[in-house]
Amino acid sequence: MTAVMIGYARTSTTDQKAGLDAQLRDLQAAGCTKIFKEQLSSVANNRPELERALEFVREGDVLVVTKLDRLARSVADLVAITAALKEKGVELRILTMNLDTATPTGKLMLNLLGSIAEFERELMLERQREGIARAKADGKYKGRAPTARDQAAQVVDLKREGKSVKDIQNILSISRASVFRILKERREAC
Repeated sequence: MTAVMIGYARTSTTDQKAGLDAQLRDLQAAGCTKIFKEQLSSVANNRPELERALEFVREGDVLVVTKLDRLARSVADLVAITAALKEKGVELRILTMNLDTATPTGKLMLNLLGSIAEFERELMLERQREGIARAKADGKYKGRAPTARDQAAQVVDLKREGKSVKDIQNILSISRASVFRILKERREAC
Protein backbone atom coordinates (compact mmCIF):
# COMPACT_ATOMS: atom_id res chain seq x y z
CA MET A 1 0.00 0.00 0.00
CA THR A 2 1.44 3.37 -1.04
CA ALA A 3 1.41 6.10 1.60
CA VAL A 4 -0.94 8.98 0.91
CA MET A 5 0.69 12.35 1.53
CA ILE A 6 -1.60 14.83 3.32
CA GLY A 7 -0.40 18.42 3.70
CA TYR A 8 -1.11 21.05 6.34
CA ALA A 9 -0.26 24.73 5.82
CA ARG A 10 -0.80 27.63 8.22
CA THR A 11 0.08 31.29 8.47
CA SER A 12 -0.59 33.49 11.48
CA THR A 13 -2.55 36.14 9.63
CA THR A 14 -4.47 36.61 6.41
CA ASP A 15 -1.84 39.20 5.42
CA GLN A 16 0.73 36.45 4.92
CA LYS A 17 -0.51 35.32 1.49
CA ALA A 18 2.99 34.84 0.08
CA GLY A 19 3.94 32.62 3.03
CA LEU A 20 0.84 30.48 2.55
CA ASP A 21 1.43 30.27 -1.20
CA ALA A 22 5.02 29.13 -0.61
CA GLN A 23 3.86 26.42 1.80
CA LEU A 24 1.21 25.21 -0.64
CA ARG A 25 3.79 25.10 -3.45
CA ASP A 26 6.23 23.09 -1.32
CA LEU A 27 3.55 20.67 -0.13
CA GLN A 28 2.38 20.05 -3.69
CA ALA A 29 5.99 19.52 -4.83
CA ALA A 30 6.40 16.96 -2.01
CA GLY A 31 3.53 14.96 -3.48
CA CYS A 32 0.64 15.91 -1.19
CA THR A 33 -2.66 14.90 -2.78
CA LYS A 34 -4.81 16.76 -0.24
CA ILE A 35 -3.84 19.92 1.62
CA PHE A 36 -5.55 21.52 4.61
CA LYS A 37 -4.81 25.23 5.04
CA GLU A 38 -5.70 27.99 7.46
CA GLN A 39 -4.67 31.51 8.32
CA LEU A 40 -4.76 32.05 12.06
CA SER A 41 -2.36 32.23 14.96
CA SER A 42 -1.00 29.00 16.40
CA VAL A 43 -1.93 30.29 19.84
CA ALA A 44 -5.59 30.15 18.87
CA ASN A 45 -7.30 27.47 20.91
CA ASN A 46 -9.09 26.18 17.87
CA ARG A 47 -7.37 25.30 14.60
CA PRO A 48 -10.22 23.72 12.65
CA GLU A 49 -8.24 22.78 9.55
CA LEU A 50 -5.56 21.04 11.61
CA GLU A 51 -8.30 19.16 13.43
CA ARG A 52 -9.83 18.20 10.07
CA ALA A 53 -6.44 17.02 8.80
CA LEU A 54 -5.89 14.90 11.91
CA GLU A 55 -9.36 13.36 11.48
CA PHE A 56 -8.82 12.80 7.75
CA VAL A 57 -5.50 10.92 7.86
CA ARG A 58 -5.64 7.12 7.86
CA GLU A 59 -3.23 4.34 8.76
CA GLY A 60 -0.24 4.38 6.42
CA ASP A 61 -0.67 8.07 5.50
CA VAL A 62 1.99 10.73 6.01
CA LEU A 63 1.10 14.18 7.36
CA VAL A 64 3.45 16.71 5.76
CA VAL A 65 4.23 20.24 6.97
CA THR A 66 6.85 22.64 5.69
CA LYS A 67 8.14 23.74 9.10
CA LEU A 68 7.66 22.59 12.69
CA ASP A 69 6.25 25.92 13.86
CA ARG A 70 3.44 25.63 11.30
CA LEU A 71 2.19 22.53 13.16
CA ALA A 72 2.70 22.92 16.91
CA ARG A 73 2.77 25.85 19.33
CA SER A 74 4.58 24.05 22.17
CA VAL A 75 6.26 20.79 23.05
CA ALA A 76 3.07 19.65 24.78
CA ASP A 77 1.10 20.44 21.63
CA LEU A 78 3.67 18.63 19.48
CA VAL A 79 3.56 15.59 21.76
CA ALA A 80 -0.25 15.51 21.61
CA ILE A 81 -0.29 15.79 17.81
CA THR A 82 2.40 13.15 17.29
CA ALA A 83 0.65 10.83 19.77
CA ALA A 84 -2.62 11.21 17.84
CA LEU A 85 -0.79 10.48 14.59
CA LYS A 86 1.00 7.47 16.07
CA GLU A 87 -2.29 6.06 17.39
CA LYS A 88 -3.70 6.22 13.86
CA GLY A 89 -0.56 4.72 12.31
CA VAL A 90 0.32 7.98 10.54
CA GLU A 91 3.86 9.31 10.13
CA LEU A 92 4.92 12.98 10.16
CA ARG A 93 7.29 14.61 7.71
CA ILE A 94 8.72 18.13 8.12
CA LEU A 95 10.15 19.31 4.82
CA THR A 96 12.62 22.04 5.85
CA MET A 97 14.27 19.69 8.33
CA ASN A 98 14.19 16.63 6.11
CA LEU A 99 12.68 14.94 9.15
CA ASP A 100 10.55 11.80 8.94
CA THR A 101 9.09 10.14 12.04
CA ALA A 102 9.06 6.82 10.22
CA THR A 103 12.65 6.46 11.48
CA PRO A 104 13.91 6.28 15.09
CA THR A 105 16.31 9.15 14.40
CA GLY A 106 13.42 11.23 13.03
CA LYS A 107 11.40 10.63 16.20
CA LEU A 108 14.33 11.64 18.42
CA MET A 109 15.07 14.75 16.35
CA LEU A 110 11.42 15.81 16.42
CA ASN A 111 11.34 15.78 20.21
CA LEU A 112 14.65 17.62 20.50
CA LEU A 113 13.68 20.24 17.95
CA GLY A 114 10.29 20.77 19.57
CA SER A 115 11.99 21.43 22.90
CA ILE A 116 14.44 23.86 21.32
CA ALA A 117 11.68 25.70 19.43
CA GLU A 118 9.65 26.15 22.61
CA PHE A 119 12.76 27.35 24.48
CA GLU A 120 13.51 29.90 21.72
CA ARG A 121 9.92 31.17 21.78
CA GLU A 122 10.04 31.63 25.56
CA LEU A 123 13.31 33.56 25.26
CA MET A 124 11.86 35.75 22.51
CA LEU A 125 8.76 36.52 24.60
CA GLU A 126 10.93 37.32 27.61
CA ARG A 127 13.07 39.73 25.54
CA GLN A 128 9.90 41.29 24.15
CA ARG A 129 8.47 41.86 27.65
CA GLU A 130 11.80 43.35 28.82
CA GLY A 131 11.91 45.66 25.80
CA ILE A 132 8.36 46.85 26.36
CA ALA A 133 9.03 47.47 30.07
CA ARG A 134 12.19 49.45 29.20
CA ALA A 135 10.35 51.49 26.56
CA LYS A 136 7.49 52.22 28.98
CA ALA A 137 9.97 53.34 31.64
CA ASP A 138 11.57 55.67 29.08
CA GLY A 139 8.14 57.00 28.07
CA LYS A 140 8.58 55.69 24.51
CA TYR A 141 5.95 52.95 24.53
CA LYS A 142 2.30 53.83 24.45
CA GLY A 143 0.92 50.57 23.04
CA ARG A 144 -0.98 50.16 19.82
CA ALA A 145 -2.95 53.19 18.68
CA PRO A 146 -6.72 52.66 19.01
CA THR A 147 -7.51 53.00 15.30
CA ALA A 148 -11.25 52.34 15.57
CA ARG A 149 -11.75 54.89 18.35
CA ASP A 150 -10.11 57.52 16.15
CA GLN A 151 -13.08 57.05 13.83
CA ALA A 152 -15.76 57.29 16.54
CA ALA A 153 -17.27 60.49 15.16
CA GLN A 154 -17.53 58.92 11.70
CA VAL A 155 -19.19 55.82 13.17
CA VAL A 156 -21.82 57.94 14.91
CA ASP A 157 -22.39 60.08 11.79
CA LEU A 158 -22.84 57.01 9.57
CA LYS A 159 -25.26 55.46 12.06
CA ARG A 160 -27.28 58.71 12.12
CA GLU A 161 -27.40 58.54 8.31
CA GLY A 162 -29.11 55.16 8.69
CA LYS A 163 -26.18 52.97 7.72
CA SER A 164 -26.18 49.41 9.08
CA VAL A 165 -23.41 48.09 11.30
CA LYS A 166 -22.19 45.98 8.36
CA ASP A 167 -22.08 49.08 6.13
CA ILE A 168 -20.14 51.02 8.77
CA GLN A 169 -17.68 48.13 9.11
CA ASN A 170 -17.06 48.05 5.36
CA ILE A 171 -16.83 51.81 4.93
CA LEU A 172 -14.38 52.37 7.80
CA SER A 173 -12.60 48.98 7.75
CA ILE A 174 -13.16 48.33 11.45
CA SER A 175 -14.54 45.32 13.26
CA ARG A 176 -18.17 44.73 14.16
CA ALA A 177 -17.21 44.72 17.84
CA SER A 178 -15.57 48.15 17.47
CA VAL A 179 -18.69 49.62 15.88
CA PHE A 180 -20.90 48.32 18.70
CA ARG A 181 -18.41 49.44 21.37
CA ILE A 182 -18.26 52.98 19.96
CA LEU A 183 -22.04 53.23 19.65
CA LYS A 184 -22.51 51.93 23.20
CA GLU A 185 -19.92 54.36 24.62
CA ARG A 186 -21.60 57.29 22.81
CA ARG A 187 -25.06 56.30 24.13
CA GLU A 188 -23.70 56.06 27.68
CA ALA A 189 -22.00 59.45 27.34
CA CYS A 190 -25.28 61.13 26.37
